[in-house]
Amino acid sequence: MIPTVSLDQVPHPLPEGLHVLDVREPEEWAHGHIEGALHVPLGILPARFSELPDGQTLVVCKVGGRSAQAVMWLQRQGLDVVNLDGGMLDWEAAGRPMVSETGAAPFIA
Repeated sequence: MIPTVSLDQVPHPLPEGLHVLDVREPEEWAHGHIEGALHVPLGILPARFSELPDGQTLVVCKVGGRSAQAVMWLQRQGLDVVNLDGGMLDWEAAGRPMVSETGAAPFIA
């Protein structure tokens, strides 16, 4: 079973101590992401495992598929992780704050 939450179960603003891991590709990340999130694309997650924070982590991607894969793997490694069903598309649709690396207004690519 993959621990999963919908956006309406995620407090706004995010509580202190909750980490966010974004497993999307660099191009997606650049256009819009959650401020303070750690960016580790799914394909290189095992190689960067040592960079992941301790404590509860919300794992996000565009829709929830890649983050579900990441959560399955991270759970087996002993981390306290939960998948965001609906991903960054739901985050954006709800008007939750985002930042971009492009200098333009953030959006989900």
